[in-house]
Amino acid sequence: MALPRSEFPALLTERLRLREPSMDDLDSFHALISIPEVTRFSNWYDAPKKAQIERSLKWMCKIFPKGAGCTWFIEDRDSGKLLGAIRFNSFDKRACCAELGYELHPSAWGKGLMSEAARAVVRCGFDDFSLNRIEAWTLPGNAASDRVLEKTGFRYEGTLRQKARFKGAFHDFRMFGCLAGDR
Repeated sequence: MALPRSEFPALLTERLRLREPSMDDLDSFHALISIPEVTRFSNWYDAPKKAQIERSLKWMCKIFPKGAGCTWFIEDRDSGKLLGAIRFNSFDKRACCAELGYELHPSAWGKGLMSEAARAVVRCGFDDFSLNRIEAWTLPGNAASDRVLEKTGFRYEGTLRQKARFKGAFHDFRMFGCLAGDR
């Protein structure tokens, strides 16, 4: 796996700008993650405190320079409005693999924007970071996220029963994978 270059890989799509996050985004990101529909199918805290989001945002700002992952904030290309985030939560350098995660504001749902962002990030993962595999999980019942992954070229690979514990319960993970050779 090629280590991420020192310059952040800002990405442009037809309708979106994917840019490096900064601590200046704290209020906007906290507002996004505080929407119950956004975090319903995720391991984000319900009704997170600003300090919790601040810790997460600090982590997101640090993972790229450390070569541990990469976070993009998703903006509307015309208005500059923050719509969401998408990231490689981690890089497994030995396996040339990364885990994909994302959130999107409900006002942007159903317009193909997350699929557009995910295609750009997956392309960057394979072409710029020399990944061989990108994986993602969804929780049962999150059909919209399943569709995003499938439209981006991911294949459903099976369910890992009670893979994680968060929000006071064990959760099954529906695992999806995309290989460089699948493109």
